Amino acid sequence: MKNLHIGHSPDPDDAFMWYPLANFTTPDGTAHAPRIDTRGYAFTHVLEDIQSLNERSEKGELEITAISIHQYPHVADKYALTSCGSSMGDRYGPMIVSAEPHALRDLFKPSAEEPRWIAIPGARTTAWLALQLLMREQGLDPDAPGVEFVMVPFDQIVERVKAGEYAAGLIIHEGQITYERSGLHLIVDLGQWWTDTRRLPLPLGGNCIRRDLVEAGEGGTICRVLLDSIEYALEHRDEAVKFALNYARDMDSDLADRFVGMYVNQWTLDYGDRGRAAVKQLLTEAVEAELIPALPRGEVDFVEPAQTPNARRPKA
Repeated sequence: MKNLHIGHSPDPDDAFMWYPLANFTTPDGTAHAPRIDTRGYAFTHVLEDIQSLNERSEKGELEITAISIHQYPHVADKYALTSCGSSMGDRYGPMIVSAEPHALRDLFKPSAEEPRWIAIPGARTTAWLALQLLMREQGLDPDAPGVEFVMVPFDQIVERVKAGEYAAGLIIHEGQITYERSGLHLIVDLGQWWTDTRRLPLPLGGNCIRRDLVEAGEGGTICRVLLDSIEYALEHRDEAVKFALNYARDMDSDLADRFVGMYVNQWTLDYGDRGRAAVKQLLTEAVEAELIPALPRGEVDFVEPAQTPNARRPKA
């Protein structure tokens, strides 16, 4: 079998959709083998936070990897997005939270005190890109005196904001549904803002295949395996959620299932026309704001799954 490395975050939604490809022993001691036909491929899972995966994608290290949509223009010469596997925020998404109630503008008010430190989960995360677009829209200067943005591992932000180490934090993943338990207050939900103002979901993350495999004619088959994995997980939800609990920090099965439902859904089966329009909208605005480079190929190209006699075409 041909071995492929698949990079994804150690969080419940990624664990859920790639559960059918698992071929390793999870932290609960259960040994897993693939649940679907992998079509001649063996998958080595590489579990790292999204900022680390973004950085690795610049070197083309992994054959398949999750990336932030923010990162895609930087690596479009090395990778092509798959039509499945996306994470969309449809009226919800990354959030700015703080220990005390604030408006976003409050964080930028002049102060004689020490700088206000704001934790972000990575320089190439879509959360950070969306926040920069919102700040520009509201006339807020990210380089304003007294405000400092600091990269912090995503799974540490909630607790460090709670402890007073940071004035606010930009949270992603499960922090979006657990922050209230830590006594934190919502300043802004970037997914809600984006959908309300653009009438589109906020495209947060995607999966991609290295272009050498696509150009060798393997992209469609690999994409088919990935889509089969997502479909199997959705059709065997209870067992996939049980697997995902190995990577659900401070969540019971009900909360993990809720979180999975937010990010593994119809958008994950296929971007569809609205999802593709959302990716184009986000990247176009970011290019115009000079926050990212223009796409080297001009447009986002998607790898479609190879069709098989029993393949079901996902709804757009």
